[in-house]
Amino acid sequence: MRYLKETVKVPKTDIVIYQEKDGSVPLVKWLKKQPRKVQDKCVTMIDMLAAEGFELRRPYADYLDKGIYELRPIVKRVQYRILYCFVGENIVLLTNGLIKTDKVPTIEIKKAMEYRDKFVQYPSLHSFEMED
Repeated sequence: MRYLKETVKVPKTDIVIYQEKDGSVPLVKWLKKQPRKVQDKCVTMIDMLAAEGFELRRPYADYLDKGIYELRPIVKRVQYRILYCFVGENIVLLTNGLIKTDKVPTIEIKKAMEYRDKFVQYPSLHSFEMED
């Protein structure tokens, strides 16, 4: 008897960017300050995260601490990071960005956790959805 291996398709992950109560968007503000090549690389990696969700692993993504993950774009040997977390089954909340020197600073991880907590309390108030 032959067994057929069934292919499981991972559902697309919805990407939401954290927005402050005053309407400012920390990640977008940081990203706009970066060179165009960096912006393009970050967008490509965000698209990968949307397609792969929890399945995205090193070298593209990694777990940091307390439910916070990092996207790991590198451009010209500079290590950029976008912090994110999963909210529910298929929602990724992108929180903040930084340039990594030695390791991701604890203060940046705490900031991502704070943004996550605010989002969970009031999702509609703290959501800036990316345009397709």
